[in-house]
Amino acid sequence: MESLKVKVMKMSEVVKNRSEIIFLYDIENANPNGDPMDENRPRIDEETEINIVTDVRLKRTIRDYLYKFLNEEIFIIEEINADGTQKTREDRLKDLKIKSKEDGIKLLEKYIDLRLFGATIAVKNLTSTWIGPVQFKFGKSLHKVEPKTIKGTSVMPSKENVTRGTFIETQILPYSLISFYGIINENAAKSTGLSEVDVDLLMDGLWNGTKNIITRSKIGQMPRLLLRVIYKENNFHIGDLDKKIKLVLAEDIGEKSLRSISEGELNISELVETINSNKDKIERVEFEVNGLKLNSDLKTSFEVEIKELNL
Repeated sequence: MESLKVKVMKMSEVVKNRSEIIFLYDIENANPNGDPMDENRPRIDEETEINIVTDVRLKRTIRDYLYKFLNEEIFIIEEINADGTQKTREDRLKDLKIKSKEDGIKLLEKYIDLRLFGATIAVKNLTSTWIGPVQFKFGKSLHKVEPKTIKGTSVMPSKENVTRGTFIETQILPYSLISFYGIINENAAKSTGLSEVDVDLLMDGLWNGTKNIITRSKIGQMPRLLLRVIYKENNFHIGDLDKKIKLVLAEDIGEKSLRSISEGELNISELVETINSNKDKIERVEFEVNGLKLNSDLKTSFEVEIKELNL
């Protein structure tokens, strides 16, 4: 009998190379990631005044895009029971009749988000944990931010016998340029069966998923830079590539007064130097840029193979 790992790997060509990802996007007059424990205000580090976006928010963006736009099967998705309550993970497993490890492997075959991000499946007589090959750190703005409170009124009253709408307050960020760092681990990819096709969909989801969010709090998000460094040496990556880029603002622009991508330039000199000094360990660099000024041309700066993603 074939091992479960062999069955998974037969789904497609499993990822063989480790990768690092830098992803930048910006948002204007909106809330990139509200904190439900703080009246859904934008998440801000009180010490540094840096805007924070969780990896969960980014993964939600990817999942929603793959599900709604590309019709991919997604496991962690909002589904509603007949009584109007939201289905739990246990409800979904019950619907799928998952009872054994052989059944569990079918989840990996079916759901791309499990192959990407992993999961823990716990039902009667079965507990399986798959470490996700794709992991992201929390996103952080490349500059200080200052939230603004927008006041308004709702048209409809909030209670019976009230004839007027209620006053509402919404906290937004006038502008935030957010940087995410991620890694794709080739060893964990063997356990979930993550394929190169899946990674292509991940990159598509990062770029176009961000662009296609149409909720009131997220509309206007735009992807600005997506860069993937693919290595050829086993169990090696440089690390902390996101810390090797820096936003440089125009002389008359303060960090909190930044309002547009056109008011700054991304300095990638340290990133270029670091990648070129490790060129013998790198297979290629893939990238996409949108409206972001760089102090160096990505097409000519690197001493490794370059591929434009054309997303």
